[in-house]
Amino acid sequence: MGENNKQGEKIQADYTKRQPIDEENITENPHNLPYAHNISSAIIFPDDKERIKSNAMASMVEQTNLQMKQIYDQMELLVNQANVLKERVEVSEQIYKAEMGFKPISGHTYHLYEDTNGKYVLSMIAPNEWPRKCKYSKFVATARLMGDHTWDVKEKAE
Repeated sequence: MGENNKQGEKIQADYTKRQPIDEENITENPHNLPYAHNISSAIIFPDDKERIKSNAMASMVEQTNLQMKQIYDQMELLVNQANVLKERVEVSEQIYKAEMGFKPISGHTYHLYEDTNGKYVLSMIAPNEWPRKCKYSKFVATARLMGDHTWDVKEKAE
């Protein structure tokens, strides 16, 4: 009997030598473990952190691209508005340098022509209203005088 007891102790001692208890794998709170701690525990699937990061990065890129496109569209609109304003200023300057045989009235539409000498002339007659051939060499623009004495360009020659 003593021999069996010694053999049991020997087996126990061999088992302990082969599989020592790792102090890092022992916990007083098994519910905090990232894996199931016994056979009846719920299955725990570890998060695929790289996939989560990849999905988050793709969402971030999509969102920022959408916002960049929105800003680009707004910039494009502002550039177009600035070009229209620049054109209004150019035509307004030409009109105010032009010869006028009358006093323009706010709210009325007038037509700017260039004569053979290169001088600008403001007229009340539209290009298609001349009874015969237009007496000026070139049509420049049609504009409406606004209440603030700026000109709203309705049509401009190419």
